[in-house]
Amino acid sequence: MFQKLTKEQIEKRYDCAKAQFKALGVDTDAALDKLEQVPVSLHCWQGDDVRGFEVHDTTVSGGGIMATGNYSGPATDAPMLRQDAEKAMSLIPGKLRFNLHAIYAETDGQVVGRDQLAPQHFAKWMDWSKKRGVSLDFNPTFFAHPKANDGYTLSHADDDIRRFWINHDKCCRRIAEAMGRNQGNPCIVNHWIPDGAKDQPVDRLSPRRRLVAALEDIFAEPIDPAFCKDAVESKLFGIGSEDYVVGSHEFYMGYAMTHKQMLCLDMGHFHPTETIHDKLSSIFCFKDELLLHVSRGVRWDSDHVVILNDDIRNLFLQLVRGGFLSKTNIALDFFDGSINRIGAWVIGTRATKKGILNALLEPTQMLMDFENNGDGAMKLALLEELKTYPVGAVWDMFCLKNNVPEGAAWIDEMIAYDREVIKKR
Repeated sequence: MFQKLTKEQIEKRYDCAKAQFKALGVDTDAALDKLEQVPVSLHCWQGDDVRGFEVHDTTVSGGGIMATGNYSGPATDAPMLRQDAEKAMSLIPGKLRFNLHAIYAETDGQVVGRDQLAPQHFAKWMDWSKKRGVSLDFNPTFFAHPKANDGYTLSHADDDIRRFWINHDKCCRRIAEAMGRNQGNPCIVNHWIPDGAKDQPVDRLSPRRRLVAALEDIFAEPIDPAFCKDAVESKLFGIGSEDYVVGSHEFYMGYAMTHKQMLCLDMGHFHPTETIHDKLSSIFCFKDELLLHVSRGVRWDSDHVVILNDDIRNLFLQLVRGGFLSKTNIALDFFDGSINRIGAWVIGTRATKKGILNALLEPTQMLMDFENNGDGAMKLALLEELKTYPVGAVWDMFCLKNNVPEGAAWIDEMIAYDREVIKKR
């Protein structure tokens, strides 16, 4: 259906683009080399609508995450999810990681409490990781559990429930450390909790104090930072926590600035018209490393599939302009059950990598010279012209170098997989 360009066509188009960018002082070969070194962490929960593979002895409850849509063929076990992930990875150029939640443990049919999870329950994931050469990242799962029924976990007033979740988080850090040792580089652990209230709590202070104490307890356990790095993630509000979120932006900003843990910025976790690109330079004045959750909010934190919009462009322009790209861990966080899930992975990841490439191809020094010389019109004019520069031709060369379909050609493979695998499940 979609015409595939020949190697000669891709190279010819690339040579023309290379010359055009060179006139602005941009080395496209160097940009591609840099892009090759930037990993993006693919999130497992896109493949199965955040269901996980937990074996329960009680009714699942607790809420916290909601995926919408009923497109056929979601992965229903770990081998199926790995198969789908491999298909997605075959259509995405460049370096990738894979991001797991604790509910994706493989326990051989046994009920294992979340406070009892251990590295052996992720042994098959680690074997797969090593075989594929794809490093793993990890997340504790503080939702969809009876002990999260009232919307509180690490900040819970009940000592026993709070201790359960503290122990769960400690287990997850040990698992992450084992993953890091297995892959020879740090596993990034992101700590997000859904704690909060639906309507006008009187006491907003006590849960936050309990959360501070819980985090101190969790992070006091010695875990080798060479194999496990921690990040804390805020949220503006959620379903069931519309009025009050314990782990707000201010809370975790304060925590991260006074502790060694990274801050995680999720693109959908702020006010509906608020973007995060302007926050980056502020944070890097005080922190050496950051975790990003790349997503797309429509109205708010709806976790739509990432596309190459202005939010994505501006995000990566700020990372490249500030020299922060190598200090930023880039992970995806969206889930859409209404469309082909493998397609969602590929669309979002390719868009993210295109955003990085677009930033790497910017003649930043020339723009800064205009700005410093007071040549505002010249700067604005060049920024506008760059919007129609042939980034796509450079992207196609990146795909060619990585033996991945260029342009729209990958869509044919997605269609074939959809008809031959997904629709037959």
